[in-house]
Amino acid sequence: MDKERLPRWGWLLIGLFLAALGANLLNLLVLVPTVLPEAYRSVTVIAIMSPVLIYVGVWYDEERQSYWEHSRARVVGDVLFVVAGAALGSAVALAAIIDLGLSSFLQDVLAMAAGFLLAWGLFWWRNPDMYAIETDR
Repeated sequence: MDKERLPRWGWLLIGLFLAALGANLLNLLVLVPTVLPEAYRSVTVIAIMSPVLIYVGVWYDEERQSYWEHSRARVVGDVLFVVAGAALGSAVALAAIIDLGLSSFLQDVLAMAAGFLLAWGLFWWRNPDMYAIETDR
């Protein structure tokens, strides 16, 4: 894929659209009818969108290309860590606010913020060297 074909926000928009589409199909066909309560359907969307938010930046930024030199197992482990963190963060946030009488839109936004923040925090925790401030003093 050619990075120069689209700006970063274009790749991010395409990735988030495809992730949301896949997550909603998973919800519609598998999870909501069988195991997941309807109120928690956004957890799947948040969990599947979180790697897109993190990895588009890692893929697009030239100064972060060294990340791809890690082993495939390390990268897959990071992705699974990010997905699990996003699912956990958004599920805990939803569990805490589900009975407060907030609109479902506001519940989803708060769950999204908690899930994405936890996912990014866990990615940063596993890869602190990628975000270190370099000084030449």
